[in-house]
Amino acid sequence: MAATSNVTEIIFLGFSQNWNEQRVISVVFLLMYIAVVLGNGLIVVTILASKGLTSPMYFFLSHLSSVEICYCPVTAPKLIFDSFTKRKVISLKGCITQIFFLHFFGGTEIFLLTVMAYDHYVAICKPLHYTAIMNQWMRGLLLAVAWGRGLLHSVGQTFLIFQLPLCGPNIIDRYFCDVHPVLKLACADTVLISLLILTNGGSISVVSFSVLMASYLIILHSLRSHSLEGRQKALSTCASHVAVVGLFFIPCSFVYMRPCVTLPADKIVAVFYTVATPLLNPVIYSFRNAEVRNAMRRLMGRRVIWEEK
Repeated sequence: MAATSNVTEIIFLGFSQNWNEQRVISVVFLLMYIAVVLGNGLIVVTILASKGLTSPMYFFLSHLSSVEICYCPVTAPKLIFDSFTKRKVISLKGCITQIFFLHFFGGTEIFLLTVMAYDHYVAICKPLHYTAIMNQWMRGLLLAVAWGRGLLHSVGQTFLIFQLPLCGPNIIDRYFCDVHPVLKLACADTVLISLLILTNGGSISVVSFSVLMASYLIILHSLRSHSLEGRQKALSTCASHVAVVGLFFIPCSFVYMRPCVTLPADKIVAVFYTVATPLLNPVIYSFRNAEVRNAMRRLMGRRVIWEEK
């Protein structure tokens, strides 16, 4: 790319050009970023330190929180830093790197959410065989598939952008680099590239969403034979997962499951899947779980006792 591109750096317009508004935005995103790291970090530490949270559901939840901790720093720190500078710039190599990790962790999260839906299906529809099916080997395999599919998706998106010559103007109306706005800087025919990007991004969304819907339709059908208490517990767990899936899938679908064009609303929508979902994930999926809350209390209790000694 460096040999054929006239662009060596990319300028972000960000959310606002007003200095006072930028400072407010930086404080808001800083607080959200800290909450993402602390909230998801607490989930990971709690699950790893608690002997009672050893089921496959908590295994996948800890890895989901780990992905969130890695996903949010791809965009948030740069936005916070840029809020204190007049010229919001990123190098071309930095831009490509940001696209790679954005789609790597984002793709991995989509597949992890799909794996968690399958885990719920097995737990609710095949409870007697749950331990045998979701054994340690199967958990490791599903986790490896999620990370591997996320990597393949990211490599595909990054490669398609990397080979394009960029001529500018080198300004994009975003606060981070992504395939659609960078594609607009290309000085070559992008019809085929746009189609391949849409196919790559859209296919994982369609396949994952289809698996999710199939899992929950089967779960809802099977709940008719469960007791009232069993139905309430299953629906509570599934509702939390559906909420997280909705927060992540709907904004992603709006941005990536359409022709490669940019819209003014994309910046606001991007906040939902880059910051808001990682922020709300611990609240929706974990803090509403009594077992996780009790494990956190025990963990904090042990810390207090240790400090007193």
